[in-house]
Amino acid sequence: MGIFSNILAKLGFGDKKEEAVAAAPGAAETTAAPVPVAISSVDVVAKLEALASAHGEKLNWKVSIVDLLKLLGLDSSLAARKELASELGCPAEKMGDSAQMNMWLHKTVLQKLAQNGGNIPAELL
Repeated sequence: MGIFSNILAKLGFGDKKEEAVAAAPGAAETTAAPVPVAISSVDVVAKLEALASAHGEKLNWKVSIVDLLKLLGLDSSLAARKELASELGCPAEKMGDSAQMNMWLHKTVLQKLAQNGGNIPAELL
């Protein structure tokens, strides 16, 4: 499981799909593929704001990938961020400059969350 998958899991992406598959009639008795379920919208901002309000440290997750990862309880080290950047296809020229990589990474993570059904305001994209 990749780092981005961990981000999705921490924010509750996929919960509805798993519940729907588990609740499908006969789901436990057959080995057939699960019935596809439409992607439900995840209110990412509300979830992150709730985590931020309960967090002891003031984290600026709206602009910092380090703070976003910390807020989710994930490894925010440079090595972990480089791994996430590689996983998401960061251009090689940005990988050598941690500031550029971090800005690219933050924007890309929010865009990918939106593509996966996350409700992300346009000003954060």
